[in-house]
Amino acid sequence: MYQALVLEKNPDFSACLREVDDSFLPEGDVTVDIDYSTINFKDGLAITNKSPVVRSWPMVAGIDGSGTVTASDSPLWKPGDQVVLNGFGVGETHKGCLAGRARLKSQWLIRRPERFSAKQAMAIGTAGYTAMLCVLALERHGVKPGDGEVLVTGATGGVGSTAIALLSRLGYTVVAATGKASEEGYLKSLGAASIIDRNELSAPGKPLQKERWAAVVDAVGSHTLVNACAQTRYGGAVAACGLAQGFDFPATVMPFILRGVALLGVDSVMAPLALREQAWSRLAVDLDAAKLDEITTEVPLSGAIEAAQQLMAGQVRGRIAVRIK
Repeated sequence: MYQALVLEKNPDFSACLREVDDSFLPEGDVTVDIDYSTINFKDGLAITNKSPVVRSWPMVAGIDGSGTVTASDSPLWKPGDQVVLNGFGVGETHKGCLAGRARLKSQWLIRRPERFSAKQAMAIGTAGYTAMLCVLALERHGVKPGDGEVLVTGATGGVGSTAIALLSRLGYTVVAATGKASEEGYLKSLGAASIIDRNELSAPGKPLQKERWAAVVDAVGSHTLVNACAQTRYGGAVAACGLAQGFDFPATVMPFILRGVALLGVDSVMAPLALREQAWSRLAVDLDAAKLDEITTEVPLSGAIEAAQQLMAGQVRGRIAVRIK
């Protein structure tokens, strides 16, 4: 028996910790004892029932997990292997990793980089891995340190905090957009060169605005993303990966056809294995472990529901690592 954070709807929604056994596990060819999971924005939506993230009931929450293989029917993995899981519908359509054990598909797993402990891997989690995917997308577009300022929206969140730490270490000049003026010291400690108020971006604006950003990492969407595009310099790029403000995009095509701005969609859930491995390999090189510790708060599994509630209330800075045992 082990604990799992179970989400149910029959017909009313509930989220609670309960004791389960292996009969509660879904189908899969690899069984993993989970050491750490995390609370991402999507986990927060699922656990608080703020959005219809979950599409199969009952569900075990947790789109991320890090732990040790205990059984495998796949030649790819053997007992004792240290693995990481991000996305692939886990915690949405397939029971997730906020539990003592998970059964997963072998092709979803990657080997945990030796540099990271299980806790550090979940301090990164989907949010940090997504931030790295955004950096890779900007690099593929040709954005280089020295090209100009790079805007990071949702700066105190998991994606934003990790993106700032990564970009600043790579030599970019980072401007952080936040609604939390009290966090200026935190953001500058991660490497932000300067801070702007998110209110400068969150309201409707002109289709084309003064050119400022060489590139943008946006985890917010809606008017914030529209204004970021409208302020991006000729030939610049905007990596869009989130919808904290909203999933709408009330924009015009003008930045794209008059300034050649590129809008780069970044998906972490179904990203191919080769790209995942590249992202985690780069994280092992480019992410300062000391900054990672500064970004992260650890909670036990018994505190996961409260942490999700705090995240959705905008009361969380950086990342939450959930200790399972």
